[in-house]
Amino acid sequence: MFVDVPSRQHAHPRWVTAALVVACVASYLWLMLSAPATRYVLLGDWGTVPAHLFQHGQVLRDGLWLRPFTSLFMHADWVHLLGNMLFLVIFGLPAERALGSRRFLFLFLIGGAFANLVGAWTLSGQLRPIIGCSGAVSATLGAYLALFPRAHLGLVLPLGLYFQFIRVPAALLIGMWVLLQLLFTWAGPGFGAVVWWAHLAGFGFGIVFAIVSRGAVERRLRQRSW
Repeated sequence: MFVDVPSRQHAHPRWVTAALVVACVASYLWLMLSAPATRYVLLGDWGTVPAHLFQHGQVLRDGLWLRPFTSLFMHADWVHLLGNMLFLVIFGLPAERALGSRRFLFLFLIGGAFANLVGAWTLSGQLRPIIGCSGAVSATLGAYLALFPRAHLGLVLPLGLYFQFIRVPAALLIGMWVLLQLLFTWAGPGFGAVVWWAHLAGFGFGIVFAIVSRGAVERRLRQRSW
């Protein structure tokens, strides 16, 4: 959809992706260093609890509208955290470079909150909190695909005692990821303790956001080329 234009100026530092990684890691360490009882209270108070979120008249009064945002920075374990941070760095840095830092921060926060709301709606009776930035990372994937539809990603494949580096179209890998999300939603919205519909909602939000931002991105690229 977009063509990168070589810049003759120093690009503004891409600070949002790094700041989000630091915030997520710091939040995880804070939770893990807390006493177990305190940790469960924090997860219940600041995670997105589906059964609480849709109580009539309680969202604004009790501040529940903040939970889809605060839950983005909470993770269940280090595997959950590491996977999200890895995808955020790989796809977030180029997406932030194209969109700009402020627009990318909006994508992460609003896309992630929207994904959490959709996930909570599919599990409206559940008391277990939805946590993690998987929905926001999915929004980043969607934006990346729309921004760089012809991009390639490097993969390292183990071949016996050797490793082979290959380049694969990003659209193929992301498409396979989307198919897996669809398969798991068929198995059940909470299959594997993962809210799969939140991933799909975030991914769709990211695509739409990148398309809507097309004019702003093209203006940024032209300004950088002057």
